[in-house]
Amino acid sequence: MAMLLAVLTRWDAPAEERQPEPRPNQARNQAPAGPAAPRPEFVRRADWGADEQLVREHSAYADGRARAVFLHHTNHPNGYDCADVPGMMRTLQATHIRNMGWDDMGYNFVVDRCGTIYEGRGGGADRPVKGAHTKGFNARSVGIAALGNFGAGQPVPRAMLRSIAAVAAWKLRPGTDPHGKVRLVSTNGGSRYPKGEDVRLEVVSGHRDGFETSCPGDALYARLPQLRDEVAALRTDAAAEQQRTAKDGQRADGRAGGGQTRGEPPR
Repeated sequence: MAMLLAVLTRWDAPAEERQPEPRPNQARNQAPAGPAAPRPEFVRRADWGADEQLVREHSAYADGRARAVFLHHTNHPNGYDCADVPGMMRTLQATHIRNMGWDDMGYNFVVDRCGTIYEGRGGGADRPVKGAHTKGFNARSVGIAALGNFGAGQPVPRAMLRSIAAVAAWKLRPGTDPHGKVRLVSTNGGSRYPKGEDVRLEVVSGHRDGFETSCPGDALYARLPQLRDEVAALRTDAAAEQQRTAKDGQRADGRAGGGQTRGEPPR
């Protein structure tokens, strides 16, 4: 455990930007409908054993769905057993709160090398929860962390990349082009950009794009073009499936009304 904590304290995740608890009239922004891709399966906080007593403040929410994704790595050694990840998540949460001084885990989601997705920061995975993952750009973004160290030369597991893409495809707001850019305003001068500066970033970015860091590691950063392709493909497939479902529903309605003459009462 001491060795793991030593690794964890080297992380280069930024300090949390504290945000107020949402007012009741903001509830409509907490569960926006119509995701552009299906929600993937994930392990909820209760199931990996998140310590809710450690959480210092209530979650804060953005006004609408995520406009950008920031990819991170956690700097854990890569040879872990995936069966041990729930315990690693508990240590991760405790370290973010006790050592870093944050309110809760910084990342919105964590993905292990086996492709299992874990709900990170509390507040509701279906809601636009503000994380503490990319200083200056936590609002209207989602932070996804790859559990491991993905510096130069490290392999990126296929299952991990596929699950990261699934989360991004689900959480990005409808109509967003994963290959495109987005305009974001820096909220903190401790980022790469002065507070208040209007910045154009990739919709699917690495942590280093918004903050002075090597995160998410050279190997994972180099996979961002592939990740964007996979996110776009998932959203395209979801849109096609929705169209097929709608057409099937129209045909079914047409068959149900067949044989009935206009003005003639149904028999």
